[in-house]
Amino acid sequence: MPLDRRRFLVATGMSMAGSALARPARAIPAFSDPPPKAASPPDWSWVRDQFDLRRDLAHFATFYLVSHPRPVREAIEALRRALDENPFEVVDHGLFTRPDEVRRAAAAYLGGRPEDIGLTRSTTEGLALIYAGLRLRAGQEILTTTHDHYVHHESIRLAAQRGGAEVRRVALYDEGSRAGENEIVERLRRAVRPATRVIGVTWVHSSTGVKLPIRAMTTAVADLNRSRDAADRMLIVVDGVHGFGVEDEAAADLGCDFFAAGTHKWIFGPRGTAIVWGRREAWAELQPSIPAFEMPPYMAWQHGVDPGPTQGAWMSPGGFHAYEHMWALPAAFTFHHEIGRARIAGRIHEMNTRLKDGLAGMRHVTLHTPRSPGLSAGLVAFEVAGLTPEEVVTRLRGRRIIASTSPYLQSFARLAGSILNTPEEVDAAVAAVGALA
Repeated sequence: MPLDRRRFLVATGMSMAGSALARPARAIPAFSDPPPKAASPPDWSWVRDQFDLRRDLAHFATFYLVSHPRPVREAIEALRRALDENPFEVVDHGLFTRPDEVRRAAAAYLGGRPEDIGLTRSTTEGLALIYAGLRLRAGQEILTTTHDHYVHHESIRLAAQRGGAEVRRVALYDEGSRAGENEIVERLRRAVRPATRVIGVTWVHSSTGVKLPIRAMTTAVADLNRSRDAADRMLIVVDGVHGFGVEDEAAADLGCDFFAAGTHKWIFGPRGTAIVWGRREAWAELQPSIPAFEMPPYMAWQHGVDPGPTQGAWMSPGGFHAYEHMWALPAAFTFHHEIGRARIAGRIHEMNTRLKDGLAGMRHVTLHTPRSPGLSAGLVAFEVAGLTPEEVVTRLRGRRIIASTSPYLQSFARLAGSILNTPEEVDAAVAAVGALA
């Protein structure tokens, strides 16, 4: 039986009516391609005006959890009003259509096919779903790095326990500021063993600000895979959250098998939204762990048949969610397209290069992030002699500069320049660090 929407809705008894949906449907249009570029791209002052962030503070930690820009706020509010007025018809009508719109919007930004994208609530949830879905067996191993975050390491540990696999970690560099592309790729290549089945890495390390050369790494792994049987081919999982929305590179073109990223950070999406992307062939190697509200598995259940190989969309956890946030996500991608992703990448690198250049000249400061834009992104990690990272952040806050610390055993202070910052704010932050001597 063809799994078209009409047959599905008839089979499940769901209504095709949707008069109550006119307002949210207009507020968040469906699209499969980026909107045309404006004749006059918005300037950075206009961009800053879209956010309700306090003006008396210099915000250098917006990567942590973003303030919603005006288009996203309006999209959320339109959906919230519709849900409050008529929740049954809004959800009943949109349950199997709105996610398709969100996936089309995400695919227009990150590349690939909409059906290869799962919708989740965080990078943590995305990584957990990927690793939980791996069909691992005793004798295989997951290779990761010493630089990854707790949630990546823990997702790996739990998956290995379930499948009886081993876990091994390798350092790709010794000192972040001195990391080099050739060294990183060669260390990864040397670390691979015949038992290695999965490689888990992070695009931009929130510990040091190092940006891994993912494309060069996946190319090296592809070379090694050529001598392997299909069943032993290494899969590469990327935690991409601090490169997604920063770099002008399509995630689907990085050469990895799976890519997980929250969209409530650099993408400026609604809080509690995220995506997982995977190659079509790679998805078939995973087993979903949470039932998805998608037509093929739902119809297969009704008719007592196997739904077939896993698809990316099936990795979206089913159940009822905060729809006013998830269904408003296209507004964030539209906002990025309106500004221009290349302009965004250039601005972020401009701000952080200015930060690094200023900090690097201070004798009491140790910079842990590479100066090169090729090996860094939007995070700048540093130490101030004689002060703990927490003390640095507290003193900067006293000067109305919002910084952060990295949540690792070896912690550093962090400043993260974004499109919401100005060169003058960057210079003020550098001067404030200089005054900590």
